Amino acid sequence: MSNEYSSTAPSAADVQAMPGMTLIEFGTDWCGHCQAVQPLLAKVLPDYPEVTHLKIEDGSGRPLGRSFKVKLWPTLVLLRDGVEVTRLVRPTSVSLVEEAFEQLVGEG
Repeated sequence: MSNEYSSTAPSAADVQAMPGMTLIEFGTDWCGHCQAVQPLLAKVLPDYPEVTHLKIEDGSGRPLGRSFKVKLWPTLVLLRDGVEVTRLVRPTSVSLVEEAFEQLVGEG
């Protein structure tokens, strides 16, 4: 799992065309809430190797975050075949993150 948010982001169209299951994590490297969610993701992500994880730096003028109407960081958007299944905003427990991943993989 990468520790840094990528300053380059796919376009909304690219995201909609992504096959399979994807987690897009919107945030910034300097965000305390974003740093706090890393241990939660580190516990859950290894159990879901089929889920692609993208860490995207967000901020004003960042079109992908705006297309998902991201307001707070971190926002975790879980997609199946480019369609949002669920999202978490500032999750604070492993169980919340696990629940979201179960929702993502369980509907397939």
